[in-house]
Amino acid sequence: MEIIGRVAQLLPLVTGQGKNGEWRKQEFIIEIADGQFPKKVCFSLWGDKIDQAGLSLNETVKVFFDLESREYNARWFTEARAWKVEKQGATASAPTHTSSPQVPNDAPASFNAAPVEDDLPF
Repeated sequence: MEIIGRVAQLLPLVTGQGKNGEWRKQEFIIEIADGQFPKKVCFSLWGDKIDQAGLSLNETVKVFFDLESREYNARWFTEARAWKVEKQGATASAPTHTSSPQVPNDAPASFNAAPVEDDLPF
């Protein structure tokens, strides 16, 4: 999938030590002008891709990414993992997004991170 937007925020670089050696993760937020209300999406870059991207605030970028979900303690966590970031030229038009499949317009704008007291459907 791919999406075009403006880099709104660069989060702090996170590093750690795993069984395969040291790892690095850089998360960044892009803002997509989509209709009346802009949307923000958080992406993560891992390892050498951080240096290759060379992100700066307020630049327009095209992000190629995969969505990945994993279960931990009976809860599911989803990550938008960027595998390529292309800087868009100054002649780029207003940020737009393309992805497959399309998300319906009535999808919730954000997810509530608060724990759910009762998850029964009735």
